[in-house]
Amino acid sequence: MLRRSFQSGCQTRSANTVAISIALLTSNLLFNILANVSFKLSASTDTWRSFIAWQILGNLAGLITVLTLTGLLRFIPLHVAYPVTTGLAIIGVEIVAANMVFGERITSTQWLGVLLVVAGVALIGGR
Repeated sequence: MLRRSFQSGCQTRSANTVAISIALLTSNLLFNILANVSFKLSASTDTWRSFIAWQILGNLAGLITVLTLTGLLRFIPLHVAYPVTTGLAIIGVEIVAANMVFGERITSTQWLGVLLVVAGVALIGGR
């Protein structure tokens, strides 16, 4: 389904373009998660040195997130790329970073919210 979503949103529909778009989207998601994990670790550190180190890592990951979005915009229209990357970032940070890395509990209401975001991403990406 995700591949079909990108095919409908891509300006040129070659397999190479779809592969590049998926790679950029995946990179965007991973670096967004890394940035948020770094900022959380920065917020919970006791020393200025650790604080600055985690801030630098988080900001570098954030820069790469912006660069991958920019690259993605070469292949996918803004009205599709931005909401899809933002929605996936919400899901990734909540499930991977908050739940799996930091062990934060996700309530059933929050899981419902995640499902609604997934549905929104599917609707926007699928056009």
